[in-house]
Amino acid sequence: MAVTVIDSRRRTWLLFLAVTFGQVVLISAQVNTRSGVRLLSAITFGAFSRVQRAATGVLGNATGAWSRYVDLRGVQAENERLRREVVDLGVQLQQERALARRGQRLELLLKLRSAMAQPTLAADVIAGDATSYFRTVTINRGTNDGVRRDLAVIAPAGVVGRVVGDPSRVTARVQLLIDRTAGAGALVERTRAGGVVVGDGEALRMEYVSPLAEVAVNDVVVSSGLDGIYPKGFVIGRVTAIAGVGAARRITVRPSVDFSSLEEVLVVVGGAPGGVPEDGAEVAR
Repeated sequence: MAVTVIDSRRRTWLLFLAVTFGQVVLISAQVNTRSGVRLLSAITFGAFSRVQRAATGVLGNATGAWSRYVDLRGVQAENERLRREVVDLGVQLQQERALARRGQRLELLLKLRSAMAQPTLAADVIAGDATSYFRTVTINRGTNDGVRRDLAVIAPAGVVGRVVGDPSRVTARVQLLIDRTAGAGALVERTRAGGVVVGDGEALRMEYVSPLAEVAVNDVVVSSGLDGIYPKGFVIGRVTAIAGVGAARRITVRPSVDFSSLEEVLVVVGGAPGGVPEDGAEVAR
């Protein structure tokens, strides 16, 4: 019974509120504002304008965020493309530099070959075998090209070494002059003092020089041709130090060839050395 009374009162209040709201709406529809606009229209327009502004602001923020996201993705893609282009250009530049350096080396090799009195064979260094005692490299020429044991190997900078062992059909092993078991007949170019240059692992020593012969630091040492392997007159190196006196002199020679960066060489295939023209000796240096 009490619940029925409460429900009846609630319905009465709801009905009262609805009637009151209806009257307010009717009055608003009939009453004009100072500007002549119906009050109901002004209230409705104001309410909807606020909702519209809020919706427009949310939509604008969302659109701006999406545009910034799309722009950011575009910038990232562009940066990635530019980064790839920079890498590709860097690789291309390195390749062009390598080709230019090789072209310069081959030009010097061609000049040396033209100045040689004996026939020569151009070869590329394809492998190295450098230890604390043995210093050798492998070239891409062998018996198919006429390469045989004990042929001299030279470079534009000077004497490189000699072919050792029995070459294969397509490769050969070259003992560098700085090998501890290598040697070559030598002359001090300025005084013509003779001796033998032997390897010391990294440098060279000139031995068996007469105690009376004049030798000075910075003297150029060239091949004498007396060993029957190396052509006469090719640069071996330059004297860097002289220790001791007389027969006990220790003469240190810095090689003219940079063996750590050796890439192209000439194999002298013309048999016994017969010397080189004077201008050829200059080219070798």
